Parts: sequence; structure tokens; C-alpha cells
Amino acid sequence: MDLLRTAHCSLPTDKAERLYLQPSILAKRGSILLFLAFILFYFYGLGQLPFIGPDEPRYAQVAHEMFLRRDWITPTLGGYRWFEKPALLYWLVIAAFKLCGVSEWAARSTAAISGLLTVAAVFWIGRRTERSVAISDLKFEISNNPSELSNNRPEISNNRAAISNKPYGSLGFWSAFVAGTSGGLIAFSRAVSFDILVTMTIAWALAFFFAAELEVDQKLRRRLLAGFYFAIGLSLLAKGLVGFVIPFGVIGAYYTLRGKAPARKLWLSLVWGIPLSLAVAAVWYGPMFWKHGILFFDEFIIKHHFERYATNKYHHPGSIYYYLQILPLLALPWTALLIDGLLKARKAFWKGSDDSVSRLQTFALAWILLPLIFFSMSSSKLPGYILPVLPAVALLAGSRLAQLHSESRNRWAMRTTGALGVLFAIALLAFAWQSGKISIRAAVVIAVLAGTAGALALLLRRSRQTATFVIGAATLAIVIVALHSVAPGLVDPESSKRLIQLADERGYGRARVFGLQRDDRSPEFYAAGRVVYGEDHEPVMYDGIGQVIYETHLRNETLLVLIPMRDLASLKQAESVQIDVIANNGRVAIVAVNPL
Repeated sequence: MDLLRTAHCSLPTDKAERLYLQPSILAKRGSILLFLAFILFYFYGLGQLPFIGPDEPRYAQVAHEMFLRRDWITPTLGGYRWFEKPALLYWLVIAAFKLCGVSEWAARSTAAISGLLTVAAVFWIGRRTERSVAISDLKFEISNNPSELSNNRPEISNNRAAISNKPYGSLGFWSAFVAGTSGGLIAFSRAVSFDILVTMTIAWALAFFFAAELEVDQKLRRRLLAGFYFAIGLSLLAKGLVGFVIPFGVIGAYYTLRGKAPARKLWLSLVWGIPLSLAVAAVWYGPMFWKHGILFFDEFIIKHHFERYATNKYHHPGSIYYYLQILPLLALPWTALLIDGLLKARKAFWKGSDDSVSRLQTFALAWILLPLIFFSMSSSKLPGYILPVLPAVALLAGSRLAQLHSESRNRWAMRTTGALGVLFAIALLAFAWQSGKISIRAAVVIAVLAGTAGALALLLRRSRQTATFVIGAATLAIVIVALHSVAPGLVDPESSKRLIQLADERGYGRARVFGLQRDDRSPEFYAAGRVVYGEDHEPVMYDGIGQVIYETHLRNETLLVLIPMRDLASLKQAESVQIDVIANNGRVAIVAVNPL
């Protein structure tokens, strides 16, 4: 210890870091090029597809209504108060609408930014871990070779380039690479979603916490903890109480797995940290409680937190194993590396290792297990709920990539990844041939990309970096091809945008839209202000031909109705109404119905 203390007196830690621990210029350029590629990819084609599903169009419309009213506090949908979610996403979409105009691209740009910031958080955690490992190595070198401090400082300085060649010297780069090319993050970064937003804020909260765990400078450690509590406040604004429960739950699980109690200073930080988080969240929660009181508490807290978690009121059931099936799909194409990383983290946990990488692996393991268990116990289940674990997935898979590229053993994960690519290519061709839902040309292009990448991963046993890059690049290329050649045909039956546009061109631009489908709420955005709502402040859903005829006569006006194709023939035979079949998307037809 005296020797190490003497070394530190001769060479201060901060100077040592600046002198010896900077990444090589090549590594810096590689990281910059990676992020530039991700930026181009994540923003590419965001407006290519219409809003789809029950959620995306509603979230965009809530932001649109707040934007038109210049109201940053009270969310509304169809003019009615809508307290399902907090406001951070709406604020970001409003800002995008203001800068870029009201469009799908503008609304989805917020998701793309959230995805990119999530990748940045993963990269930063990896780099901080690399830094900690390098400092430990440098201390060890100094303690064993103190004479080099005065005699061979240039030689020590030259060793900094070797850091990137060590097993975990590129942990940040490979973890970010996995995060940016994982299917789950890509998919949710292309849709207006609260899940990708809270994934980003939780990722940064836990990144700040883990960086504080590794930091020895107490002043900097307090700043990092302040960043942690600030990000907790943003998480509360992103998706409510889950933004508080998940980060603190992960931290609790982390210390439990390590078998150690948090340091006293961490406990004391709660005294000022929790008020900081609440102060950040209060910029919206405060005015909402002031304006809406018990109504907001009942709707937002009771119904959309506790009832959603404890009951199946919102019709999203799933088995206890639901997320064990979903997580491997979200991790594609890196699922095998995730499994390999979990096995490695388990070994680190059982050995009780306390080095920085082992602590990161244990932290990532806790980051996966806690949300997995928490959401598996919920009565309501959706794939996006588990999205906040993807940064941890990337860290585990990235740590294995960083290590595998310097090892000659343990190749099974890359071989399995390659085999999955080949199997996917074969299965896609068979599906396209039998179903006809995907054009053969598009299927062949995608199959060639996936199959080639998979084959190279199997064949390039000594060039695993090249194989990894090829798999990641093929994933991005497949998404771009699918965006243009596959997605339009699959999405059209799931959205009413084209049907409403055709009806408007036919002269029904002011007609009210009646009878929505439960799994397609896109008319609430594309026919905003014209959708018929019921007494429960929800759109009136289609409930048969009799309902349509009754409402048409009751209102004595032309109604645009979205009718399932199976009921269209029956409506044509009705004698008490006149109909004009405008168009269909293969699933529903949009029909103008007039009373006789």
C-alpha cells in the first residue's frame, strides 16, 4: 500500500488517466463512424409507414391536440381528458411538430432519438467499465514496477494502445453495436411509444448509478448520483411509477446478488436524491394534481398503474412464461450471445469476483432479472413492457463479443448466431412461397442477406470481428429492404390512413367517422375531430350492421363506417340506407352510409 501510495503521489490519478487511458485514435474513429451510421439508419424512413395499432395513433393525436391548444399540462384525446400516460413523450412530440410540422416522421423522430440515446447510454457504461479496468491494470503495473514512473514513462504511455486489445478493451463499442442492431430496439425506435422513452431514461439512470459505483473520486461520485436521481425524475415523467420501481429494484437486486449492503453514503444520498427526483417530476405532476385532483389520481394512479398491473381489465393477458418467449425475440440477432453472457455472468456471480467487469456482469444480470420477474407477475402483458432490459442484454452480449474476439475458444455463440441466420433465410423463403404474403423477390433479397451473414459467421472462425460486423450490417440492410418491400403490404390492412384519404378525395372530408375497429385507432389521428365518441369518452366501436343502420337514421347524416369485409354484402342488401363503398384494405371497407 505504501508503494502504491507513493506511486500515486508521483503520478496523480487524474493525470494518469489523461496520459495513459485515452482510447486510440482508431478506436475513437470507429466509435464515431458507428454512431453516424446509427443516426442515419434510425432516422431513415420514419415517415414511410402510417400510424398503426391501438396506441401509436392515439399518442400522436394526444400530442397534436395539446400542440393545437398550446397546453403543455392536460392530455386530451378527441377533446376529452386522457390520463393514461404522463407528459414527457407528448412534450417531445410537440417540439418535433413545432420544428418539422405535423407528420409521422416528426412524431417518430422522438422514438429514434430515444433509441440513439439508449445506445449512447450503453456505450458510456461500457467505456466507464473499460476505464475502471484500465486504471486497475495501471495501478497494478505501477505497484509492481515503481521505477518505471521515473525512468520509462514514455514506455508506459505507449501501452495505452494495448488497452483496446485486451479482452474487455472494446466493451463499450461492442455493447453499443449490439444495442443499435438488436431487433427490439430497432422496432420500438420506429414507433411513437412510451416504452422506448422510459427505456432510455432508465438506461441513463442506471448508467449514472453504475458509473458512481466504479468512481473513487467522491466529488465526481456525488455528481454521478445527482445524474441518477435526475434521470429517475425523467423516468417518472416518461412512464409513471415504473420509472421509479425498476431502477431501484435493479439496484436492490444488484446488491442482493453481490451479497453486500449499499455503502452508507449511498443511503445518505437518498435524503437529497429523492427530493431531486420528485422536483423534476413535479413540473408535470404538480400542475396535474392542482388542476384535476382526485380525478387524476384515480385515473392515472389507481386505474392505469395498480389495476393495470393487478388485473386483466385492459385485455392484455399472458402466461407466467410470456416474457421468457419475448426476450429472445427482442434480442435477435444476438440471442445466442445473450445466453452466453448470462452463463458468464452466472459464473462471475458464483465466484464472487469483484473486478469491474464482473460487477458489470452482475449488474446487467440484476437489470434483466428484476424487470423480468416484476412484469411476469403482472396480469397485463405486452412486449414493450420488458424493453428496458435491452440495454443490459447489450452489455452482456457486448462483453462476450469483446472477449470472444480475443479468444480462440468458446465459439458456439457465434456459430449459433450464424446458424440462426441461415435457418431464418430458409424459413422466410418457405413462408413467402406458401403464404403469398411476402413477394418472392423481397424474400429472396432478405434471405440472401441473412443467409450470407449467417454463412460467414459459420465459416470465418478466425475473423469473428468481420463476421460480427457482417451480421450487424445485414440486420440493418434487412430492415431497410423490409421497410420498402414487405412492410407496406403488411401494414396497409392494419391502418385506416389510405381509406380515409380516399374517402376525403371522394368528397366525404367532413363526414363523421363511426364504428372503429378495436385494434385500429388510426382514424383518431387521420380523421381527428370527426370520430364519433360515446358517453364513456371512447370512440364508438363497430358492433354489427344493425348498429350502423340505427345510428345513421338517429343522426340523420352521412356516416363513414369502417366495416369488416365479411359484413359488407349484408350492408349492401339493407333497404333503409344508401351506401357508397369507397375502398377496402382487405380487412375492412370504408363505406359512406346515408339514411333513406
